[in-house]
Amino acid sequence: MKSFFLICAIILLSLHSFAQWKDLFNGKDLKGWVKRNGNAEYKIINNTIVGVSQLNTPNSFLCTEQIYGDFVLELDVKVEAGLNSGIQIRSISDPAVMAGKVHGYQVEIDPGDRAWSGGIFDEGRNGWLYPLSVNPKGQKAFKLGQWNKYHIEAIGNSLKTWINGIPCTNLLDPQTARGFIALQVHQIKKEEQVGLTVQWKNIRIATDNLKEVIFKGGEEAPEISYLLNQLSENEKRKGWRLLWDGKTTEGWRLANYDTFPTVGWAIQDGVLKVFGTKKDTLVKSGDIITDKEFSNFELEMDFKLTTGANSGLKYFVVEDRKERAGTGLGPEFQILDDKEHPDAKAGVGGNRTTASLYDLITAENLSEGSTAKRMNPPGKWNKLRLVVRDGHVEHWLNNLKMVEYDRYSQIFRNLVAKSKYNTYPNFAQAPAGHILLQDHGDEVHFRSIKIREF
Repeated sequence: MKSFFLICAIILLSLHSFAQWKDLFNGKDLKGWVKRNGNAEYKIINNTIVGVSQLNTPNSFLCTEQIYGDFVLELDVKVEAGLNSGIQIRSISDPAVMAGKVHGYQVEIDPGDRAWSGGIFDEGRNGWLYPLSVNPKGQKAFKLGQWNKYHIEAIGNSLKTWINGIPCTNLLDPQTARGFIALQVHQIKKEEQVGLTVQWKNIRIATDNLKEVIFKGGEEAPEISYLLNQLSENEKRKGWRLLWDGKTTEGWRLANYDTFPTVGWAIQDGVLKVFGTKKDTLVKSGDIITDKEFSNFELEMDFKLTTGANSGLKYFVVEDRKERAGTGLGPEFQILDDKEHPDAKAGVGGNRTTASLYDLITAENLSEGSTAKRMNPPGKWNKLRLVVRDGHVEHWLNNLKMVEYDRYSQIFRNLVAKSKYNTYPNFAQAPAGHILLQDHGDEVHFRSIKIREF
């Protein structure tokens, strides 16, 4: 009798384990789904939803009527070459926001050469949050012309994806906790793209007992965090610390001075803000620097420009108390409204545009091999990353590499000799220096400033 009850208990536990999955598509009709924004066709063939591309229509989305918070989603995907697509999760369509345009997290379906399938694009908001260029192993997961199994986990601030069992994305982002799921047919612009298809089948979701269905090994994909003025547990283990605490001026001061400026800078709602002084409504304060000097390090922060604004992040800044307070010299990660500020057209070949090594090396999208920076416009946040290891330096913008150089090389010295820094023979050669945020007289916002030393 005990054996009988034990067997029954095992069966019940087994059934309970599988019972959390719910089919989102019944294989027969689109009950529970609604089409939004575009006019691409969605049809059902052999228990499969088939999206068909169409000219003269914006992105089309087949959306669940139900809203989801924490979940694990699985589905099989196949797409024809030449058609980009995606799976929206925690997405929103509000008539009061962008006239109902679908916006939110999109898990990429990308059959192109860049191979970013499984990455996360923030549709209608902030662009690429997790390009697969940061995860070369994940780039190999998607198989063109074949069915690919997507496994997507959205739990709290954590968004993780797998394709065919290979970890692709490991993202922390607090923007959106709930939303619908949608299947995208991307807009097309060429006649030869008409009629291309993307297909989805075996679509199922779990919203309860998620510990039983989550995958292990998601941490194999590099973590990208957008937590606000906060470190993830993974970052703490790897030696990251906040360079600005999000609340006080501790650790920062006016360059060539002993204290933080009393005007020109402010801390508001977790944002470090430098005011604009173009109309002489405020006294220009000057640049601020870290108390500490740094040698080998990796730094990340978010910045947000106002229209026409100019600023920058300098490093290896060596103080000179003979100079006036609020100034500092060092290599600069340029921060600029490239479209509106005239400095974008100065210099040589665009070497004063955002993410450039100011007046020395022009920023290019080295991650994709293109000139498209994928920079968010004024009013939206961008992620800056700076990596310095011995002489090797990298500038990253929104997780895409923009500049790479060796500050000890003869090539770099030649660039300096032809630049505005040619009167400074030891420019950028200091073994250590301060980090500097520039006051250029324009309003610019900073947050989530963090660093780890090597």
